[in-house]
Amino acid sequence: MPEELMTTVEIGIAEWEDSTAAPPAILIVDDNEINRRLIRAMLKTTSYHIVECHKAVEALEILHSDKVDLVILDLMLPEMGGPEFCRRLKADRRTRFIPVLMMTSVQGFENEVVGITSGADEFLTKPLHPAVLRARIRSMLRNKALIDSLDEAESILFALAQAVEQRDQYTGMHCQRLATYSVALGEALGLSRTELRALYRGGYLHDIGKIGVPDAILFKKGALTEEEWVVMRSHTTKGEEICRPMKSLALVLPIIRSHHERWDGTGYPDGKSGEDVPLLARVLQIADIYDALTTARSYKVALTHDEAAELMMQEVEKGWRDPELVSLFLDIVGDVRAQDLPALSSMQLSLDNMRRQLMR
Repeated sequence: MPEELMTTVEIGIAEWEDSTAAPPAILIVDDNEINRRLIRAMLKTTSYHIVECHKAVEALEILHSDKVDLVILDLMLPEMGGPEFCRRLKADRRTRFIPVLMMTSVQGFENEVVGITSGADEFLTKPLHPAVLRARIRSMLRNKALIDSLDEAESILFALAQAVEQRDQYTGMHCQRLATYSVALGEALGLSRTELRALYRGGYLHDIGKIGVPDAILFKKGALTEEEWVVMRSHTTKGEEICRPMKSLALVLPIIRSHHERWDGTGYPDGKSGEDVPLLARVLQIADIYDALTTARSYKVALTHDEAAELMMQEVEKGWRDPELVSLFLDIVGDVRAQDLPALSSMQLSLDNMRRQLMR
């Protein structure tokens, strides 16, 4: 992992241990007041912020309005049992990574199986031993801090990618349009939600490696020298290196590396051809070409849909592009301009809603 991202993760893990940072918030959900008091007593030597409630529905309201780092709940709760509450918690993108410690006073491994399969991260049988409870809580909070930090590191990458785009005043909204074009084509191909999510992310991250390309090369008005082309082409492999440490971006890496490959093998960086070029990279590449052709730049005017389609078909004839994908893409787009493309998606959502749909 790059040093600056590793630093972010390390800070995240240690931050809650710092006396100057806000203490972790623990939500105790138990309808028995005595049980809640016992847990509080076991944690009295810690600096955690404790919140209590006695029903699962109340807990869900708290989770949607307040920051909670850990949930401790009883297996048996009125109205909605612990397992059902846990399933709801883990099904919601906003709360799925909050660790859950489930407890019960009923002996038997069957209860533990029910708790763990419903999504609980840990399971304890009462009576509780104070040292064991504190150790489990500390371990779970450290894992939560790590997850939070990794999520922050991914956000940093996306911010970095948008900073790369903003270096060029003529490419405004390019990443957003590219993400939308790619997802629309992916939907037409019947790709899975996971693959659509990768296309969406790829729209933003495909050129992140250009952060390492000097402005003198990136914005040069004349033709690049062979040496300058070597630097420019390196943005694909540099981008892959930047994003590789993030396991959540595994499906995006082939997009970043291979979106400049060609159907006939004359592209870069690996000279792959035909279906050896990853499908998601081919999808994003076609969307990228169309957006570049139909968007005004400092050195050219924006082409109409028909003009762009003609040029793209010429590239198909040269053997550069996947003919089936180009044909399907042009059928999808028709004579709709870039700003109207979101309406083509079967989701019928704005770009922000599309992001929420794909990322949940």
